[in-house]
Amino acid sequence: MSDALSLPANPLLALRAAILTVLGTDAELGRLMGGAVRIHDEPPRGAAPVYALFGPAEMRDDSVDGALRHTHRLGLILFARPGSSRGAIEAAGRAAALLHEALLSPAGHALSILRVESLACARDERSGETRAILTLQAVTERLPTS
Repeated sequence: MSDALSLPANPLLALRAAILTVLGTDAELGRLMGGAVRIHDEPPRGAAPVYALFGPAEMRDDSVDGALRHTHRLGLILFARPGSSRGAIEAAGRAAALLHEALLSPAGHALSILRVESLACARDERSGETRAILTLQAVTERLPTS
């Protein structure tokens, strides 16, 4: 096996996958998003809100005493129908409740903490869509490879 194949997943991608796993299985969030949890990397063509996009993300090295740790700050942006902010705010609130201090298992990493830093709301002047922006903070540590 090559060394590249034995490396753990990128900490940010592993954290995002763990977030998708938790949010994707929640029936209430699916109901608030119109029947299914829809979280994307890019805006889906022709999709009606409520849906979510992974927003800005930052990962910083926070290694201590030989432990490979990272601090993360990442956004989840939920889009509502034009003229209504309620759908995005309710879905963002449900996602926040599911994620705040959740015990996620990012592949190849241990999650020390996951917190909701903020939930903000803004209206796009051009489209009229409301965006609820959930900002998360996390700390991950790479698990030892065997």
